[in-house]
Amino acid sequence: MSSVPITSKRQLIEYFESGCKPPEKWRIGTEHEKFAYRLDDLRPLEYEGPNGVRAVLEGLEKFGWEPVLENGLPIALKKNDMSSITLEPGGQIELSGAPLETIHQTCKEVGTHLDQVKDVARHLGIGFMGLGYRPKWPLEEIPWMPKGRYKIMGNYMPKKGSMGLDMMLSTCTVQVNLDFESEADMVRKFRVALALQPITTALFANSPFKEGKPNGFLSYRSHIWTDTDPDRCGVLPFVFEEGFGFEQYVDYLLDVPMYFVYRDGQYIDVAGQSFRDFMAGKLPGLPGEIPTMKDFEDHMTTAFPEARLKKYLEMRGADGGPWARLCAMSALWVGLLYDDECVDAAWDLAKNWTIEDHTYLRQEVPRLALKTPFREGIIGDLTLDVLDIAHEGLRRRGRLNEFGQDETMFLNPLFGIADSGQTAAELLLSAYKRRWHENVDPIFKEHAY
Repeated sequence: MSSVPITSKRQLIEYFESGCKPPEKWRIGTEHEKFAYRLDDLRPLEYEGPNGVRAVLEGLEKFGWEPVLENGLPIALKKNDMSSITLEPGGQIELSGAPLETIHQTCKEVGTHLDQVKDVARHLGIGFMGLGYRPKWPLEEIPWMPKGRYKIMGNYMPKKGSMGLDMMLSTCTVQVNLDFESEADMVRKFRVALALQPITTALFANSPFKEGKPNGFLSYRSHIWTDTDPDRCGVLPFVFEEGFGFEQYVDYLLDVPMYFVYRDGQYIDVAGQSFRDFMAGKLPGLPGEIPTMKDFEDHMTTAFPEARLKKYLEMRGADGGPWARLCAMSALWVGLLYDDECVDAAWDLAKNWTIEDHTYLRQEVPRLALKTPFREGIIGDLTLDVLDIAHEGLRRRGRLNEFGQDETMFLNPLFGIADSGQTAAELLLSAYKRRWHENVDPIFKEHAY
């Protein structure tokens, strides 16, 4: 399928249609990124060296992971269950989990992974931490990982926005990937997902520092995406328009400028060029060639809206954080989107919002999180309503662990944040001003995995 040439837009629409699944086949895929650092000086890891990123990947192979090579170098790991471990540009290490049936399984997967990386870390003198933005080191001191696509993106991004390199080198997120039954089901879920991403951003806000000092935001990671590349980021107003479906999303992707084409083990720089021209055999970087479905799949990954459509939906609005909040991210969105009544209830909260409302929330929530003024109150009020809906969705799912507990337990950290009105970022700022005496170094111990 991946090598099939693309000769018509219809093939791309059918690609998305092939993602439709009956509810009994819906799964949960959780992804999270984390920062790795040396314990002796708290610096990010180089790729090479006795305690570098390569050593981490090679150390994890003893747990059954198979290496993925680029130009002879290990740049990822994979397993037959469709899970993988990959590298972000600045050495952030990401687990892309297997598609699983319950959040109990997801949380066990995350816990097993963290046990494995900590086992490797003990022998290498390194630590791992979940935050939305690197708290201490400036961009010029972050080593780049040896992946060809990152060199192309790193050259292109500063031409489009002021914070693309911050995004690449110094951010970490947690996201969940969920299924849909039909085009109509995709549309309603996509609208809820996009509309409520600011709720996620507020609840998971966990990136208040930059270069050792407060940066003026509670989710600086989220703010960064507002000035990374306007051609491929943002609210996607067309998703809320009458008639939206797979074809309209294909049109959007065809208008997103390309970054690269992968051929014979190498990334070819076609940054800024048109996938439409590629389909017509007129791509300046590869004249006469037409794309394969693998080219389209690669191109799809270079669009960065807050919620993204593939053969499933990706929720992308959250900062990285501790183990409990990794599981909570999946719980929140499964509760909202895997129950018909809850999808409708969630949409009822947002269906009357204007594009100006969506844009306002996208801009302001990274700065104020739960305290963002909105309509007659603050976003924190709405957050409790969203959590109540998700709780009901999980309760009705009735997926129990061996102790008879259902999946609502995984929402507890989020209820704690929403009830208190205090995000993780605000607690970090309080610690910084008080017991840390305006020094961020303690974060590397207190918030390590």
